[in-house]
Amino acid sequence: MNIRHKANKIRLFSFSTPQMRAFHLSWFAFHVCFFGWFGIAPLMAVVRDDLDLSKTQIGNTIIASVAITVVVRLVIGLLCDRLGPRKTYTWLLCLGSLPVMLIGLADSFETFLLARLAIGAIGASFVITQYHSTVMFAPNVVGTANATTAGWGNLGGGTTQILMPLVFSGVLMLGVSETLGWRLAMIVPGIVLFLTGLAYYHFTQDAPDGNFSDLRARGELPPATQEHGALQSFTAAARDIRVWALFAVYAACFGVELTINNIAAIYFFDTFSLDLATAGLIAGLFGLMNLFARTLGGWFSDLFARNGGLKGRVRWLFIALLCEGIALTGFAQMQTLAVAISIMLVFSLFVQMAEGATFGVVPFINKNAMGAVAGIVGAGGNAGAVAAGFLFRSESLSYQQGLFYLGLTVIAASLFALTVKFSSETEAAETAAYRQADGARRVEQEAATG
Repeated sequence: MNIRHKANKIRLFSFSTPQMRAFHLSWFAFHVCFFGWFGIAPLMAVVRDDLDLSKTQIGNTIIASVAITVVVRLVIGLLCDRLGPRKTYTWLLCLGSLPVMLIGLADSFETFLLARLAIGAIGASFVITQYHSTVMFAPNVVGTANATTAGWGNLGGGTTQILMPLVFSGVLMLGVSETLGWRLAMIVPGIVLFLTGLAYYHFTQDAPDGNFSDLRARGELPPATQEHGALQSFTAAARDIRVWALFAVYAACFGVELTINNIAAIYFFDTFSLDLATAGLIAGLFGLMNLFARTLGGWFSDLFARNGGLKGRVRWLFIALLCEGIALTGFAQMQTLAVAISIMLVFSLFVQMAEGATFGVVPFINKNAMGAVAGIVGAGGNAGAVAAGFLFRSESLSYQQGLFYLGLTVIAASLFALTVKFSSETEAAETAAYRQADGARRVEQEAATG
């Protein structure tokens, strides 16, 4: 896909260019999606009592919330290639708002499970966010752009843990019972999702030079109706062993983050005998690291690429994932609340840096199948969360034991990063593109400063 006029600099406080409007609206849309996707997680102690759920049943709902996303992420990348990220995001947000608002109708484990399964489709928003920022930004900053939009989106996992108990408390102040309160509270993120979908349609465009439909009409992109085009794109990505290596890597970082988002509040609630609001606040700290940690991972990826090229990006990915696994095994053995929080923050730092590092590599795997590659790798995160979910549904395995085994798995998965290789031709071409984009940025910067 040949997209021209990509931005070679992130102008954080600008909304005037299509690149920066896509940047800000894509991270905000992903952020809002977390309120729908995991809004129920910090309220699970109340839902557990209301619906009389066992630990195994709670574990099954955790698996359901991320399982469907595996499939939807595979499809959503192809839709981005075909329809463009603007229309794809709009439809996902507006349709995804419906099960979020309707989860309040659940009156049994089965109906609650189905609602969480339907809501899980919203998690595919990540692929669109990464796709849109990849289309808009040049090689010298694409790692940072991808990491920041995803990181500030993932930040929703933290703010959800903090704000949803407050929304719940606000609803209770109206005089309703807890049984009705959690149901009414979930209407709020549903409304926000729908409004964000409308905003995305009106204020963004697919690429720097216009929407995909306009670019195809001008002959600047191949027609979307090319026979078997989407299938060929997916097949090319699926046949590349590097894509599956990154699938496993992303399972070990984003999959772990999704798992922690689901269990953190109830873990601290039960393990340290905290109240719901305090447990949610502490759990929220894990997600709040996304404010800078994932950006830092992407920034280091771009920095390693300056001297080490694509090999440098891969080396940094390995380092970040290895440190994540070591920190997680340490967190799993903590018995004191203050120490547990401290280690959790270190663990969170490396989880999110590893995520940023992963999508610092993804844009360079196959530019002709960009959506398919992003979709498959993104699905890896949810596949990892599904697999990890089985560790936390067993009545015989404690949360701490599950976290320790998960940490060992992450350490093993870090080795997959080292299997990602690039041809010498690709290395040379991307090094030249990086230097060209970086040189253009320096010229613009010098001109601006006189």
